[in-house]
Amino acid sequence: MEALKIWWVNRWKLLEEKHPAAAKWLYQIFYFLLFSMGVTILQYLVFTVMPGILGRELAGTEFMWPVVQMKLLGVEFTWSLLGYNVLRDSAGEVLIGGGLGYFISYETGSFLAQCINFPLQRNITFKSHGNPVYQAFWYLIAWVVISLICNGFNNLWMPIASAYVAPAVYNILVTVITGGVSMVIFFFVFKIIFPEGQGVKI
Repeated sequence: MEALKIWWVNRWKLLEEKHPAAAKWLYQIFYFLLFSMGVTILQYLVFTVMPGILGRELAGTEFMWPVVQMKLLGVEFTWSLLGYNVLRDSAGEVLIGGGLGYFISYETGSFLAQCINFPLQRNITFKSHGNPVYQAFWYLIAWVVISLICNGFNNLWMPIASAYVAPAVYNILVTVITGGVSMVIFFFVFKIIFPEGQGVKI
């Protein structure tokens, strides 16, 4: 094990000497993915557990904006940027996994993940020493915009998925799709707001 570690350290130093730019990108991508996957697991747990804790009353409370009636693949649903459809079974009973309960769970999980992700990405992945207030402000704006994009996209396919698969399954789909889209966008956002050295100051 020690020999493998020494071999890897030597190889990495050689890469840094010959291709410093490539080494930096590889380092950033590795830690970016590592931390992003970690907080994605946290989000999945919140998405899955919290709606049940909040109960059927919130799951049966519709909270959506804007309200756009749609029909895709034989499933009628309401599309929105904020909020989720109330899910019901064939008998019309409210199912856990939709409505205001799911919206609160989604945003809570996503926000908690960003609170963990921000310092890890800033301090370890990108080793930035820029103004933290400035960076947190732009991180918040990016998170809100990306959340709206992901919510709007999720509301196109989640009502269809809920008609065919269990909530735990589509929670995996929500997590993977949302996480995938977010990671790609966030990586380049981080490259801008987490510059090397002192960065941008206000």
